[in-house]
Amino acid sequence: MRSLLGEFKTFVLRGNVVDLAVGIVIGAAFGAVVQGMVRDLLTPLIAAIFGSPDFSALAFRVHQSVFRYGDFLNLVIALLTIAVTVFVFVVKPVNVLMARFSHQETPEPTTRKCPFCLMDIPVKARRCAFCTAELDGA
Repeated sequence: MRSLLGEFKTFVLRGNVVDLAVGIVIGAAFGAVVQGMVRDLLTPLIAAIFGSPDFSALAFRVHQSVFRYGDFLNLVIALLTIAVTVFVFVVKPVNVLMARFSHQETPEPTTRKCPFCLMDIPVKARRCAFCTAELDGA
């Protein structure tokens, strides 16, 4: 029992698990904020332009079935808002930082082209293995 509790403690306190838990909590809070922004700011703004004050009431009928697409429209607007916000405030800055800090040096070439037959040969070769031509500058 003691080792099981110790293993569980090690698992829970591992950096990735704690980071994931924090990310989920922050993500849920961020989702709630964006939902509120869409519901209280964006939807009324769109409604002021197009004339419908409440999207959740939008629906249409086909025979006896009622399709309520207004709430779905609110959710799509929220999803697009979250996606744009995450892209602009998280993905783009991380990409810029990654590009700035990734200094990959190009390795020295190990082959060169034979000037006679244009085959790849080692840089230090004095004779081409394909056309047997003698090479200068090796």
